[in-house]
Amino acid sequence: MTLSPARVPAVGVRRLTTTLYGYSFLDDFVLLYPVYALLFADTGLSLWQISSLFALWSITAVVLEVPSGAWADAVSRRRLLWIGPLLTAAGFALWVAVPSYWAFAAGFVLWGAGGALGSGALEALVYDELDHLGAADRYARVMGRSRAARLLGAVASIGLAGPVFARGGYPAVGAASFVACVLTAVTATRFPEHRVRPETGGDSWATTLRTGLAEVRRDRSVRGALLLIPAVAAVWGALDEYTPLLIREIGFAEATVPYLIMLIWAGVTLGSFLTGPAERLGPKGLAALLAGAALALAVGAAARSLTGIALVSLAFAGFQLAEILADVRLQHRIDESRRATLTSVASLGTELATVATFGAYVLLGADAAHSTVFAVLAIPYLVTALALGSASVSASARSRAARARP
Repeated sequence: MTLSPARVPAVGVRRLTTTLYGYSFLDDFVLLYPVYALLFADTGLSLWQISSLFALWSITAVVLEVPSGAWADAVSRRRLLWIGPLLTAAGFALWVAVPSYWAFAAGFVLWGAGGALGSGALEALVYDELDHLGAADRYARVMGRSRAARLLGAVASIGLAGPVFARGGYPAVGAASFVACVLTAVTATRFPEHRVRPETGGDSWATTLRTGLAEVRRDRSVRGALLLIPAVAAVWGALDEYTPLLIREIGFAEATVPYLIMLIWAGVTLGSFLTGPAERLGPKGLAALLAGAALALAVGAAARSLTGIALVSLAFAGFQLAEILADVRLQHRIDESRRATLTSVASLGTELATVATFGAYVLLGADAAHSTVFAVLAIPYLVTALALGSASVSASARSRAARARP
């Protein structure tokens, strides 16, 4: 049977999207997610040591974020997408084989390197392949579904982590995570890749940063949109790592922790699905969203109950939604020729702010309970909401003054 020209792109798009959704699901199908903070604590690590591991993870991403993006433009993107999960698998194997501070540190470096290899390479491969098939207009919809598949993978892994942990402990969830990473790498080999790779290399990391920061200095609206991303993403992204410790501190059994983490991630997934209707929110609406999520976080953490965990889930849903909306604001304000550069700068800002949050958590957690630290770290969101609201009022005043001039 001979396929019509219209049928050929449809088959190609289906192969690409099926591979993408499978890859995204498996990449976050890591049963260690809800319990690795408990593994660190049960190995005897202090809060300072645990926080330093999280910071090392973020620092690895900071160092490799932009260089890995340039490498993705110079070599096969598909190759980086299957190498990355294998590095992560090696890190998880270290964790359960020789649990110790230095094994955990090496594992986070491997995990950070694996994530950096896929950051940018995946989006570039998908866009170029859709463009090759004449379907570039489907990119936003395809990537939105990919993000949903990734969240569903995380929720499914959290749901399975409970029974697997109850039966086999940390070795069992570690082995399952290792297998998931290997399957992710195998799935990545199925990605089509028709791009002709350039012969010349990309700019250096320093050049990329200088170019991006020059654009930020020139345009106030770009600067505001870029700074909003780390302001929204960093704190809740760091707090997510401590949620197992918060839940256990409240008094829930370890076997119950994964189910409550699943409840929190269900809220994050809900936030992703609300992006479409919420895209109409202006600065005042976004400020109200952040303020409401901050209050839910503070009240939920202080409640120290199942209802409180549900409020934390609601807060994380709001932060996830606000983070996506902040990214949309940035993409609307930057020129296509500088899109990758400024997106990388925003990502670097988020990682640096996340490291700072880990440091703040250590300082606060030295003399306070996890629930107290969560409540205190809701304050930056209230400050951001106030700044957004004030900026909106100032912009409206300037607009009215401009219209009133003869």
